Amino acid sequence: MITSEQIRAARAFLRISVVEASKISGVGVATIKRLEAQEGVPSVHVRTLELLESAFNKLGIEFIGTPSNGPGVRFKQHD
Repeated sequence: MITSEQIRAARAFLRISVVEASKISGVGVATIKRLEAQEGVPSVHVRTLELLESAFNKLGIEFIGTPSNGPGVRFKQHD
């Protein structure tokens, strides 16, 4: 599960707006704003988090750690 902080960080790494993140992921603008305003694992359907995580992964973001142990983001390592 990804956290609200990771969602904010991923968007910041990519320098994309909430509107752009919405278009890329298929998750509504209002939903992304609500998720980013929370702390920890957001209270939302798992599928919503999966859509966001998948979209960010395709843009080169890797989510690291767990919600309780060092959650973060980084650009994917290229072999």
